[in-house]
Amino acid sequence: MSTTFERLSAILVKDYKIAPQALVPQATLESLGIDSLAAAELFFSAEDVFHIAFPPEPVPLPTLGDVVAYIDGLIAAQHAGEVPMAAAAGIAPDPARP
Repeated sequence: MSTTFERLSAILVKDYKIAPQALVPQATLESLGIDSLAAAELFFSAEDVFHIAFPPEPVPLPTLGDVVAYIDGLIAAQHAGEVPMAAAAGIAPDPARP
């Protein structure tokens, strides 16, 4: 399974044509050429990829590492109450299957 950083980096390489070697946690979004409009678009993409919702209030996220940490926090908060599909459907696990 890939990390949040790896998945976010893939978006930045594909959609923003940023060189992979420039993508380090301490890189500022500004240094990567991501202005406020591009950041908003990045967050929309992240919502789709990570199945999260960013709150409407702006949050200062100056570095790529800050964005990753924030996404990880949203994933933890928003996915905490989820149950596996089988459990939600009322299907009990088969004890005979490993």
